[in-house]
Parts: sequence; C-alpha cells; structure tokens
Amino acid sequence: MGLINSTIRLNMLIAQKLDLEYKIQLITQSQMNLAQSVSDLMQVGTEYDDPDSPMAKMLAQRQAKLKVLEQRLVQQMNQYKSRLDMVTTEIESCTAMRDKNIQIAFKY
Repeated sequence: MGLINSTIRLNMLIAQKLDLEYKIQLITQSQMNLAQSVSDLMQVGTEYDDPDSPMAKMLAQRQAKLKVLEQRLVQQMNQYKSRLDMVTTEIESCTAMRDKNIQIAFKY
C-alpha cells in the first residue's frame, strides 16, 4: 500500500473510531437516564402496599421492560467496544505501514 493510500485509510479509520466512541458515549448517557427512570419507578412502587393492585402490576411490567432495554444497551455497548478494539488495532497497523512507507520513500 502506498503512502497516499495508507494515509487515506488511516484517516478513514480515525473517523470510524471517533464515530464508535460517540456511539458509546450516547449509550452510556442512555444507561444513566435509564437508571434514573428505574430509580423513579422504584420510588413510586414503594407507595403501593398491595402487590396485586393493577398499578403495582403495571409498574412491575415497566420495570421488566426497562430491564430488557438495559440488557440491549449493554449488548450494543459490548458490540461497539469490540469494534472499537478492532479499529484501534487496525489504526496501529496502518500507522506502522505508513511509517514504513515514509522511511522507504525518503531513504537517502
């Protein structure tokens, strides 16, 4: 791969890395919001004494849905982190290749 190709590839990989980091940041923020929602539901749920009341059942269903959403967010986060690791490894490889091409091109 030539110097120009490796530089273009490196820039593309850096953009991909930044995109993945941004997505991870969004998921982290969503997880914090979700944790606040679960906390709010838990506070509301303690106000109902009868666990068989329709409102208590509805709150339990919402808590279950939030738990499923939390699991999906964790799964998505893990996918993004593994892709980020792969991109980071590729960046290191591409940087080494670019540096090698520079040494070859400017060898006196």
